[in-house]
Amino acid sequence: MAQPQALGEFLQQNQTIAPRDYCDQEEEMIEAERDLAEDAEWKRIQQNTFTRWANEHLKIIDKTIMSLETDLSDGLALIALIEVLSQKKMSKHNKRPTFRSQKLENVSVALKFLEREGIKIINIDSTDIVDCKLKLILGLIWLLILHYSISMPIWDTEVDPNDKQTPKQRLLNWVKNRVPDLPIHNFTTDWNDGKAIGALVDNVAPGLCPDWASWDPKDALQNATEAMGLADDWLGVRQLIKPDEMTNPNIDEQSMMTYLSQYPSAKLKPGAPLRQPTNPNSTPPPRVRCYGPGIEPSGPIVNAPANFTVETFSAGKGNVEVTVLNPNGLPEQVDCRFNNDKALTYSVSYIPKMEGVHKVIVKFNGRDVPKSPFDVKVEGVAGDAEKVTASGPGLQPDGVMVKKPTYFDIHTKDAGKGVPEVIILDPSGHKTSVAAKVRQIENNLWRCDYTPAAVGLHSINVFYAGKAIKNSPFGVRVSPTSDSKKVRAFGRGLQPTGVRVGDVADFRISTEGAGEGVPHVQIIGPGGQPTPFELKAINNSTFDGNYKPTKEGRYRVMITFAGQEIPKSPFDVAVGPKKESSIKAFGPGLHSGIVNKPAKFVVETNGETGALGFSVAGPSQAKIECHDNGDGSALVTYYPTAPGEYAVHILCDEEDINKSPYMSQIILPPPEVTPENVKVYGQGIEPNGVEVGKKTQFTIDHKQAGIAPLEVKVTDSIGRAVPVQVMETSENVKQVYYTATTTKPLTVEVNYGGVAAPNSPFRVYASAPLDPSKVQVFGPWIDNPDVKPNQTTHFIVDATEAGNGDLEVSVINDVTKQAVPVNLIDNEDNTYTVELKPEAPGTYTTNLNYGGLKVPFNKKTVISTQTTQVDVSKVQVEGLEQSK
Repeated sequence: MAQPQALGEFLQQNQTIAPRDYCDQEEEMIEAERDLAEDAEWKRIQQNTFTRWANEHLKIIDKTIMSLETDLSDGLALIALIEVLSQKKMSKHNKRPTFRSQKLENVSVALKFLEREGIKIINIDSTDIVDCKLKLILGLIWLLILHYSISMPIWDTEVDPNDKQTPKQRLLNWVKNRVPDLPIHNFTTDWNDGKAIGALVDNVAPGLCPDWASWDPKDALQNATEAMGLADDWLGVRQLIKPDEMTNPNIDEQSMMTYLSQYPSAKLKPGAPLRQPTNPNSTPPPRVRCYGPGIEPSGPIVNAPANFTVETFSAGKGNVEVTVLNPNGLPEQVDCRFNNDKALTYSVSYIPKMEGVHKVIVKFNGRDVPKSPFDVKVEGVAGDAEKVTASGPGLQPDGVMVKKPTYFDIHTKDAGKGVPEVIILDPSGHKTSVAAKVRQIENNLWRCDYTPAAVGLHSINVFYAGKAIKNSPFGVRVSPTSDSKKVRAFGRGLQPTGVRVGDVADFRISTEGAGEGVPHVQIIGPGGQPTPFELKAINNSTFDGNYKPTKEGRYRVMITFAGQEIPKSPFDVAVGPKKESSIKAFGPGLHSGIVNKPAKFVVETNGETGALGFSVAGPSQAKIECHDNGDGSALVTYYPTAPGEYAVHILCDEEDINKSPYMSQIILPPPEVTPENVKVYGQGIEPNGVEVGKKTQFTIDHKQAGIAPLEVKVTDSIGRAVPVQVMETSENVKQVYYTATTTKPLTVEVNYGGVAAPNSPFRVYASAPLDPSKVQVFGPWIDNPDVKPNQTTHFIVDATEAGNGDLEVSVINDVTKQAVPVNLIDNEDNTYTVELKPEAPGTYTTNLNYGGLKVPFNKKTVISTQTTQVDVSKVQVEGLEQSK
């Protein structure tokens, strides 16, 4: 985009200037997702009012709340708001809450702080805020308004300290004292005709709204619009409610109190259009408002455009004529253009050519508007636009969304005299489609608010004293309407812990209900290095991604949608070292489940001796139960109480095993599905009813359980699937067949609708035909030739593949034919430990019988009589020197 050198040149190139819309535009609020039931209208007004009140305070830290219902749920926005209100820092809290427990802790920190501040909180706890209970959230915000905006501020009229007035009585009495000519008894219907607010504005700033007494109550909306607009422009009283809300019969008193609580501390700004009341005997002037730097007593500069706005909303139909006379009485060229907007405004611009007092004459239907003609002193020294800077979300290249209000700030410190001007060109080059509202916040600081009406590249042109400021124009890409807060991302690849080097860290992004746009992913690995990833669209609203970490350290996964970060982004993932583990886990609870139903899975240790641990993190706390099966496995059950994604961590010595955490999707119970009514029976699920190599079977009857998917799995001890055959013998009755191939424990899962059937998973111990030849013997007594007399030793007998039988062991001295006493220990898994202590040297023979049959094993062990010789010549002794 070419950069114009001056505003005059820009205007010549573009023929007309963009209107500076100083009238207040309706804030576009996100509609509440849940039905507000009865009295919905006043509740929506209250929700809008409280949201505007919160955002007015959060502006100083550049934060915005889009929805009170959802944006406070992690506690961060609530803590930020309270810190701004109290001017105090909150105690330590979680800056990136991911789990529900972290959100609850944050909200708890905020509520405890408020109690220390003297705010009594009744019937509101952390779960209400985290669970987005709108009614209780509004109650909490009302407590903040009462304390920080109504009770705490020092007003110009203080009450007797012995007079125990409520905050409502205090505010009402203050208003009555200010408006003695009107019967004000409440904060609802007494304000509907707009006259009361006009009277209050004129009392706080005499001459700002002097004709309120002659207003027609039938023109309620016009009355409120004029009074509230003047209060916003010149008293700094923000429109926390809108004119159409004040004149609505359903306006609630808490919204009105919130708005009116700004007036006791309101201060009149310099240059306000104060005037005397109109003579009641004369024809009243048109109800036209004029505002802007072009009619201020001072400020305009020679050869720089002077702009102002004429608002005719309250005046009815008519024509606006503007004449500007220079100090010599000669007319200047004036550009006056109708904007065809809600407030029926005209944008007026003229460029004074000489110093001195200019007269600006504004007429409506041939009659002077209030305070016309305006005397404007034009000065000759212009400010330095090079020293002006602008910044804020409204100037970012990406992130601005169509029909969503945004803003940026203009900093004029050390820039000299001048007034900022903003002209916004839409993608078609039109200058009137986007109205820029520029207002002074404080000395040397101005804020420009605007709402783009079209998608595409916009040119934001900022001028000071008629010249373009540094870096102007700014290119801003306006994105389609979307709500990044409705995008969800989940998966193992986004979990804080559990991912290891070399793992495929997968995740899913769902944009359902978020509007137009596609997700954008960036992954930064250790040392700030970008990490490659894959992202594939499954459908229009579902995207699957994965990455493979190659080194230990922190990985940061950043996900944006339509230029805005999604909730919980960025995700910080601590990747640990690669570690192999023989522990296996399987079962439905590792990948799915139903709210308030037990979710189960089995863990096989496969000989690992580390300490096992389990944790489940998700939308709700989940009670965990662990049952030791006594065969090197454990049955783990957890009870989720809310829908959503749960991270199931399986730990060995406090470290996640391979594939942990498992991501389980918990859903609400499907209608008319009752997994607890599934019946499973038969030899194939009996603990000891199955033989190795022989087909077995069991029956599943789900006639009384509703319609849902049936899943049957048989798994061996190391997680390998055993083939199953499922046949339907009658309607909703299935026969399942499988064949055990090993005597090691099997796990049989029967899941219905993602939930384990009663008593599932089943542990099955298959027996093998008696075969003594498959008995294995090993250990120190068998394998170590260096056995000493009177030394306790042992050996192991493994009969897991030999079928079920009784073990007999004898150890005989070949010379004396005496038996050595043995201690036979049954390990209860078809293995045995044999302990013995031979007393004399010699040769010993070990014999075994299994199930009454001789084991084909004959081992002789020799105990030597030799002892170790010591060579004393090689012994050295130190430290015996005589001391002197």
